[in-house]
Amino acid sequence: MTASPRVRIHLMLLLVMLLWAGNALVARAVRADVPPFTLAFLRWSGAALLLLPFAARGIAAEWPLVRRHWPMLLLLSIFGVGCFNALLYSGLRTSSATNAMLIQAAIPALVLGCNYLFFRTRALPSQIIGVLAAALGALLIIFRADIHALAALHFGTGDALILLGVICWSVYTSLLRKRPPLTAPTFLWLSFATGVVMMAPLAASEWADHPVRWTPGAAAGIAYVAIFPSIIAYFLYNHAVAQAGAAQAGQAISLQPLLGAFLAALLLGETLHGYHFAGMALILLGIAVAARNARAAE
Repeated sequence: MTASPRVRIHLMLLLVMLLWAGNALVARAVRADVPPFTLAFLRWSGAALLLLPFAARGIAAEWPLVRRHWPMLLLLSIFGVGCFNALLYSGLRTSSATNAMLIQAAIPALVLGCNYLFFRTRALPSQIIGVLAAALGALLIIFRADIHALAALHFGTGDALILLGVICWSVYTSLLRKRPPLTAPTFLWLSFATGVVMMAPLAASEWADHPVRWTPGAAAGIAYVAIFPSIIAYFLYNHAVAQAGAAQAGQAISLQPLLGAFLAALLLGETLHGYHFAGMALILLGIAVAARNARAAE
C-alpha cells in the first residue's frame, strides 16, 4: 500500500506473468482430460459467467458508449482474446513447448514495432537494449544454455500459427491505448463474451472425438483458468498498460519462461540449473533498463 506507483505496476505485471505461467502448467496437466479448444471455451465461458454479476449494471448503464465504440471494442476483443488463444492452442497441437516459448519471447520487440506502425512512437535506446537483454535471458532458459539445441529446432505450420497469435497479442497490447472509456468489468466481460463466441465452433469440433473427462483435477483446472489467468490477470494487465504504457507492459512477457521454470520446479519437481539464474539476471536487467524513461516514449 505504501509502494510507489512504479513499484505497484511492476508487482502487478509480475503477478500477471505468474498467473499466465500457471495457466500453461494447468493446460499441460489437464490435456488428457480436456482438449485444447474446449479448455479455452470453458475458460472464457466461466470467466464471463463469474464476471456477469459485477458487470451487468455497468453494461446496461454504459451501453450507449458500447454502441458508439463497438468497432474498437470488437477489434481489441478479437485480437486479445479470440485470435490469440485460438491461434496459440491451434499451434500447440503440432508445435513444441520450446518453439512456443521462443516465439512468444518476440512479443516485447513486436510491441515496439506495433507502437511505431500505429502511432509512430519511436523506441528509446534504453527500450531496445532492454528488449535485447531480456530476449537473450529468455533464450538462455529456453535453450538451456546449449547452442547445439538450436540445431534441433524445426519450424512448421504450428509455429506459424503461434507466430500469428503472438502478432495478435502485440497488436492488442499496442492498441489498448485506444480502449474506450468503459469501466473494467464492462470491458472485460465484452472481451470474454467475444472469446466465447469465437471458441465455440472450434470446441464443438472436438467434442465428438474428445469429450471432456470430468475428473476432480480437470474441474479444478477449469476453475483456475477461468478465474486467475482470465479475470484477475486481464484486469491487472490492462490496468498496467494504461498506467505504464504498452512497451513496458509488453516487456514483462519476457518473465514467462523464467516463471514457468520456477513453477515447474516447485510443482512438478523439475530441477533448476545455473542457466535459469543467468537467464533471470538478464531478463530482470532488461526489464529494468527498458523501464527507464519508458513512459516518455508512449
